[in-house]
Amino acid sequence: MSKRRKNLQDVFYTVMVAAFASGWALPGSAQEGMQPATVPAGDAKTPKTKMLEAGAKLLQSSSPLKPFDIYLVGFHPMKDSPEDQMEAHHYCHQVNEDFAQCVLFDSNTKDANLNGIEYIISEKVFTALPEEEKKHWHPHNGEILSGQLVAPGIPDVAEKELMKQKMNSYGKTWHVWNTGSEEKPGDNLPLGEPMLGWSFSRDGESAPGLVEKRDSNMRINSAEKRKQRADLKQFARPQSGVDDLKGRFGRSTQDIPGVVDQKNEGRD
Repeated sequence: MSKRRKNLQDVFYTVMVAAFASGWALPGSAQEGMQPATVPAGDAKTPKTKMLEAGAKLLQSSSPLKPFDIYLVGFHPMKDSPEDQMEAHHYCHQVNEDFAQCVLFDSNTKDANLNGIEYIISEKVFTALPEEEKKHWHPHNGEILSGQLVAPGIPDVAEKELMKQKMNSYGKTWHVWNTGSEEKPGDNLPLGEPMLGWSFSRDGESAPGLVEKRDSNMRINSAEKRKQRADLKQFARPQSGVDDLKGRFGRSTQDIPGVVDQKNEGRD
């Protein structure tokens, strides 16, 4: 390992220790108050149900949930119906250097609805997948370089290092509940078939106002994050799936520098 790289890692770890010590990086500790738009069908909890919940909290273990300590917010268009788009709050566990697993919610409050899951793998693991399987995994470079994917509540230097680690990675996302999207109401129960989520790889693919609404609610500036991450372009390699939704949005789109489909590698 080069001395320069080690120094950068030391800085990153120092910042992260300080962040956790101050509570900055705890999931849900930043930008609270984004209530879900969808309220599940059903009656209010009875006192008996609340009592059972309190007893379970005291007596039962929630060990599988404790490692889910990374909080990310991004967006997913559905691959089979790209205009159906969701803001996705990811709570993730980095299992090892090449694999993470996330539970997805429609907001970041205690009333949030769990509406999906996502698995994240490195480029190395993706490359080893069967060709038929690869069509389920969406690329992440567009989300990162556009500034749309964010890790709220941690210092900019730590967030940028996290995004650098996720360059060239892939996600497999299934949304099991349509909890609503921009100008489209959600269902009050999980209905129908699971929907394969995808990613935005071009400017203009997201519905007008979708990113801006998230930024306003969470006090985030995606445009500024895009500028801060401009130098991550040097690490971007062509990815599978970048062009899978190309031309399917009915509006003008523009390429994001550094975001290239593997099929177009080497072309001018």
